[in-house]
Amino acid sequence: MSREFKTMDGNTAAAHVAYAFTDVAAIYPITPSSVMAEETDKWAAHGKKNLFGRPVKVVEMQSEAGAAGAVHGSLAAGALTTTYTASQGLLLMIPNMYKIAGELLPNVIHVSARAVASHALSIFGDQSDIYACRQTGYAMLCSSSVQEVMDLGAVAHLSTIKGRVPFLHFFDGFRTSHELQKIAVWDYKELGEMLDWEALERFRSNALSPEHPVQRGTSQNPDIFFQVREASNTYYDAIPETVEYYMNEVNKRIGSDYKLFNYYGPSDAKHIIIAMGSVCETVEETIDYLNAKGEKVGLIRVRLYRPFSTKHLLDAIPDTVEKISVLDRTKEPGSIGEPLYLDVCAALKGSKFESIPVYTGRYGLSSKDTNPGQIIAVYRNMQASEPKPRFTIGIEDDVTRLSLDITENPDTTPSGTTSCKFWGLGSDGTVGANKNSIKIIGDHTDMYVQGYFSYDSKKSGGVTISHLRFGDKPIKSTYFVSKADFVACHNPSYIDKYDMVSDIKPGGTFLLNCPWDEQELDSRLPAEMKRTIAKNNIRFYTIDATKYAKELGLGNRINTILQAAFFKLADIIPADDAVRYMKDAATKSYSRKGEAIVKMNHDAIDTGIREVKQVRVPAEWANAKDDGIKKQLFGGRPEIRDYIDNVLAPMNAQKGDTLPVSTFLKDADGTVPLGSAAYEKRGIAVDVPEWQPEFCIQCNFCSYVCPHAVIRPAVMNEQEAANAPEGMKMKPATGLPGYQFAITVSTLDCTGCGSCASVCPGMKGNKALIMKPIDTQLEEQDNFLYGLDLPIKEDVLEKFKPTTVKGSQFLQPLLEFSGACAGCGETPYAKLATQLFGDRMYIANATGCTSIWGGSAPSTPYTVNKEGRGPAWANSLFEDNAEYGYGMFLGVTARRNRLADIMNKFLQADIPAEWGLKEAAEAWLEGRDDAKASKEAAKLVVPALEKAILECEKDSELYRLVDEALKSADLLVKKSFWIFGGDGWAYDIGFGGLDHVLASGEDVNVLVFDTEVYSNTGGQSSKATPLGSVAQFAAAGKQTRKKDLGAIAMSYGYVYVAQIAMGADMNQTIKAFLEAESYPGPSLIIAYSPCINHGIKGGMGNAQQEEKKAVQAGYWHLYRFDPRKEEPFSLDSKEPTESYRDFITGEVRYSSLLRTFPDRAEELFAQAEKDAAARYQHLLRLAELYNKK
Repeated sequence: MSREFKTMDGNTAAAHVAYAFTDVAAIYPITPSSVMAEETDKWAAHGKKNLFGRPVKVVEMQSEAGAAGAVHGSLAAGALTTTYTASQGLLLMIPNMYKIAGELLPNVIHVSARAVASHALSIFGDQSDIYACRQTGYAMLCSSSVQEVMDLGAVAHLSTIKGRVPFLHFFDGFRTSHELQKIAVWDYKELGEMLDWEALERFRSNALSPEHPVQRGTSQNPDIFFQVREASNTYYDAIPETVEYYMNEVNKRIGSDYKLFNYYGPSDAKHIIIAMGSVCETVEETIDYLNAKGEKVGLIRVRLYRPFSTKHLLDAIPDTVEKISVLDRTKEPGSIGEPLYLDVCAALKGSKFESIPVYTGRYGLSSKDTNPGQIIAVYRNMQASEPKPRFTIGIEDDVTRLSLDITENPDTTPSGTTSCKFWGLGSDGTVGANKNSIKIIGDHTDMYVQGYFSYDSKKSGGVTISHLRFGDKPIKSTYFVSKADFVACHNPSYIDKYDMVSDIKPGGTFLLNCPWDEQELDSRLPAEMKRTIAKNNIRFYTIDATKYAKELGLGNRINTILQAAFFKLADIIPADDAVRYMKDAATKSYSRKGEAIVKMNHDAIDTGIREVKQVRVPAEWANAKDDGIKKQLFGGRPEIRDYIDNVLAPMNAQKGDTLPVSTFLKDADGTVPLGSAAYEKRGIAVDVPEWQPEFCIQCNFCSYVCPHAVIRPAVMNEQEAANAPEGMKMKPATGLPGYQFAITVSTLDCTGCGSCASVCPGMKGNKALIMKPIDTQLEEQDNFLYGLDLPIKEDVLEKFKPTTVKGSQFLQPLLEFSGACAGCGETPYAKLATQLFGDRMYIANATGCTSIWGGSAPSTPYTVNKEGRGPAWANSLFEDNAEYGYGMFLGVTARRNRLADIMNKFLQADIPAEWGLKEAAEAWLEGRDDAKASKEAAKLVVPALEKAILECEKDSELYRLVDEALKSADLLVKKSFWIFGGDGWAYDIGFGGLDHVLASGEDVNVLVFDTEVYSNTGGQSSKATPLGSVAQFAAAGKQTRKKDLGAIAMSYGYVYVAQIAMGADMNQTIKAFLEAESYPGPSLIIAYSPCINHGIKGGMGNAQQEEKKAVQAGYWHLYRFDPRKEEPFSLDSKEPTESYRDFITGEVRYSSLLRTFPDRAEELFAQAEKDAAARYQHLLRLAELYNKK
């Protein structure tokens, strides 16, 4: 039976084949596996049938551990059950994996293999998670490409049903899970023909049932446990034969040649590599290149890793082999070699290959790109007179000297392959357009296609690099494009930040999105770029897609215009055909939104074709001279210059891959300094705010809501005003005679969201902030930097208290210039917390959006004040954040208690009065649990200790106590403990720990950024997702109401609880923070945080207004519960005055349900509105209950 070809990624391929064999899917989102579950949920919502004639029942659990438990229970009940996961998620499943394997239950876990967090989190791919599961009893089957995921995914399901041993089917995270390829897709009828239906029936009839009851999972003693464990050996012994049988069945049907170990290369090869995963594709491509030049090299591709069949491995090795290198995509610290290497060595023992040297190499950790040059280096190492027995590739190890040198890196892609590279800005549509281009070419031609997308660690405003290939031969190039026929730069700010044109082949094409004419190009392009373009005869084109997108009403969505320009210039398919296919796709995508939207996109396509212009490249560009001016990095702290120069700058220039190991030697534990984000100055905004002082009422709202802390008030005395940069706008400060006031903007850090302008009240009907093109505002940067250097003025803070909205903004934010999305609803809350408490703050941050914008290499947006104090921030895991933060509190408390013991000893000791130590100790003991009092006492204690240490006898007990106290001086000021995380953590995976920590009664503060979805992993449903909202895993709208986290916490009676929304009530927000932090017990703040996943009409620049609308419509309620007060409950939001329905349909997460499932939408929305009204009435009753006298 011939199979249909479709363009898809590895995750979708796995989901397609798994769906056929699945009754139940119990899942939990984790990058990069989430797409498998999302696709399954979408198909089920639309009624797609599995092999058994039913849609799959998809259940999202609270964690991967919960998902594994549900899988186990569902299997025990006789339902074929599947799950999808990666990394820490897989590790959380391990206990149940032992149980499932021990009970011989047929199951497949599809894993997009990902790095396990160690010194740092990485969401990218390697096989460390897979290797952690070797003992569980799961068979392990590896797929190396998107096509293999489709084909071997079926083998995993078929084999587990027949053989009763559960399977872990894995493929490389991102490199395979997210790579787009055109592949042949299984027809479910064909899968049904291969299924052993009798084995399936045996499984179902063996299920637990009260109709024929048995007991499983009993407790066994030393007398029999061992024997029963060994009784399963026969099942494992049979698995290689079972897998081989199904591989042969697949081979017969589709003409493939799948084996447990596949050899690739000449039969008389001398040097071979043994590996598994996507690197095998690159190795095969490299082998073709080397053998065409007369070399004798080969590859053994491991497919069935567990059970490891020695016989099949030995059969695959050519008799002529002289040396073997084994590549492992993991690091096992302290071992004599990584797992695959050890398995190979053990397998060769006692065979005819026993005396052959075997070398071990590590590669590809955290999706480190592995290219043909590195593979050639592995072969060259085997050819050397003294090969390195242990080595690494892809990095420069100048410490332990394990890395192999790259001496050659040829273009090994097959002739006829067109390679393209696109530099975009996250959320500008570049990635989506490129995926669409791949689909158009893949679906409408016989060409092979490949697409891979790399991102930096910013959220939606980061760098995206799309790597596309098209050709007439299969594409095995599982590495970045570095020799391109076409390169496009979609953001003009990149020209002096990244080396983009050196990747273009001579005679290739470069497309730049910019507004510049030829004269401006000559003045703006770096000399190095000019030389490369001219010397390599690169065809250079420009288009002002940003201008045309605005004119057409597309905002910053430049993707369609540039996609059309690409099709015209790349000439992969006829431009007229491409236009037709693009317009058909636009009509299909946007027809439900109305004819005007369809026309807008059609016009964008025509514009891209029409307006792209070729640039005449002057001959003198070939000799362009550098200006000799070294680019100055603005702002930041001089003491971290080494980190900036040696880590941040090269990483931001996309040259982090070239940094040697020695760069990180002193920070091998993952430590990074604070404040480095101030050095980035990305300049990514199209428009930034311009201050209009004549309309400013000096409310500081703009600074209060700014997600990136780029807009700040400055107050200057007469001298400071006189010394200000020329042309700096200012006006007399309200209520402060003799002072001038200014609003300053860091234009190069601004993301252009417009939140500031959105909330600005202005005067006389005019806004005091107007969005203007960034090029017109660059001089404002000097004004911002001047304002940064101004000292904090105590008389200003006396007049405008830091406990007020206005006054708080005269405090330095210790969170600035983060990688959060433009208009982010989360960062304003975190920024405010750092302004109020940042100099004495501990932050335990759950993995998620808040940890990614708060702590992703290389930039650190948390910073320090002028005294060098700032938030001590750390991330442990997703699931344990509350416990982690609680542990910080316990650790500091224990150390402070020891310090208190010492202070008490000082009170009892015979100490000279002139030291002042007794008085200082007494003051500290009295005020140690009060922030202000402990700060004042610390000013007395430290000088007294410094005096005492000089005058004590060195060997005395008193000296030792003084010395210990002085070394513990960092503990003198009362610390503020904060636990940050999103709703996925607080409502779901971390709820058990959160509940326990709140119940402890200890003085910790929890801030939940409630976006009502798992924002970081792509918008999956959480228990915070409201009724009727569409999210991943709730494709047909969530059918249950939102969990009431605040009510649960209030039920303890001794937990401070607040529910806030900054845009709805700025005063209530700051009150909540101040009350929560001052409360001598646990506090919980739940902050409504609009997110890009919500699809707000008008965009994220309206996030603060959306918060206001949410409260006015009764969608979100504001309240505070303070156990200290006689009337503890304060309902801070008024009875709703606006339409609930109008509010929710202003967001795509709700309005989309009206288009896909209109009847269900009406039913869910009506119930949601009813629930919201009932919720408000419930809060009114709570106020009566709690506030009775």
